[in-house]
Amino acid sequence: MVLQNRVDPFGVLIATSARGLFFGNRGGRFHRDDQTLGRRRWASRQWICCVLQFKQRHRAVWGHGYTELFFLDEVTALGAGHRPCFECRRADAKAFAAKWAHATAGEIPHAPDMDLVLQAERLHGRAKRTQETPIDDLPDGTFVTLKSVPNVAYAIRGSRLLRWSESGYSEKKLRPRQTAMNVLTPPSIVAILRAGYRPQWHPSAGPGVNS
Repeated sequence: MVLQNRVDPFGVLIATSARGLFFGNRGGRFHRDDQTLGRRRWASRQWICCVLQFKQRHRAVWGHGYTELFFLDEVTALGAGHRPCFECRRADAKAFAAKWAHATAGEIPHAPDMDLVLQAERLHGRAKRTQETPIDDLPDGTFVTLKSVPNVAYAIRGSRLLRWSESGYSEKKLRPRQTAMNVLTPPSIVAILRAGYRPQWHPSAGPGVNS
């Protein structure tokens, strides 16, 4: 049975046998005993992105504990509104918080403070909250959609838009200019990317993506 536990850039949970680079959760358990989902898609506002292996821990996916989720890469997790975990990715989480402080010209925030802001930015009721922004103002690692194909997610990287799929990035389009885009990545995370946070990309995005 392929579980419905893979997160796409829209924040939707899909069932796929394709493997991803990152693991995470949404603050607790929301799957049912038969390993299916009801209406709930999160347990709390603590949406985190973790490494696949940490201190030789082993978990029974969708067992009695929290609802385990998976991501193609960190760029996808950020697009869906997840932040780095402070336990298994402490260095990345501290860098993320530092860039948050830089972007807001404030103090380095605690995790619950960031979660409170991100929960409001990523959701409109049960649906994904988006915003329209000129593409020239968007940093690499931001997920957008085109008006012609609103259900397809593209990640901005340099002069290209990379089409997301559960197996990797496929089609590459030339990045348009002076065009308003529908942005999937929450505004605070966009600001962190603009401030210099460098997320980890799937290898299919091309060479040099983590530099």
